[in-house]
Amino acid sequence: MTFEEFVAARLGVLVRYATVVTCDADLAQDITQDVLIKAGARWSRIGRLDAPELYLKRMVVNEFLSWRRRRAAQLIPLARESLDTMTAPAPDPSGPRDERDAMLRLIAALTPRQRAVVALRFYEDMSIDQIADLMGCRPVTVRTYLARALATLREAFPAARVMTGDQA
Repeated sequence: MTFEEFVAARLGVLVRYATVVTCDADLAQDITQDVLIKAGARWSRIGRLDAPELYLKRMVVNEFLSWRRRRAAQLIPLARESLDTMTAPAPDPSGPRDERDAMLRLIAALTPRQRAVVALRFYEDMSIDQIADLMGCRPVTVRTYLARALATLREAFPAARVMTGDQA
């Protein structure tokens, strides 16, 4: 398969994957473009691999993590509403969408490596060992990132669930 054929067939998948990892559609497009420029120059080698798409996904993760370091980008502070002052809302058909948006905002507030591990584990359904291989670290490091990310999400999300009346 030529590089052009690969890009024509898999560009959408790579951009969606990068969007999940970065939580930013514009940044995902930039990172995907940078990765494809690098991959195009080395396609004769990459194209011979058993799983060139997996290799490019690893490049996306690495580019995202190095992009954050190179540009010393600031995390965008998210507005946090005071849940103490809010009253219980009336049933709303947009509730599930609101919960999804709240969860995406919480995930976006994670550190870049935690966000990448969450995306790889739950979006790509990769095992801990696969993620460790992809990120170039040990499985215990991946488990640590994942545990800390989930603890952060659990700490923040129950308050949002209480607000919607989903108590058990």
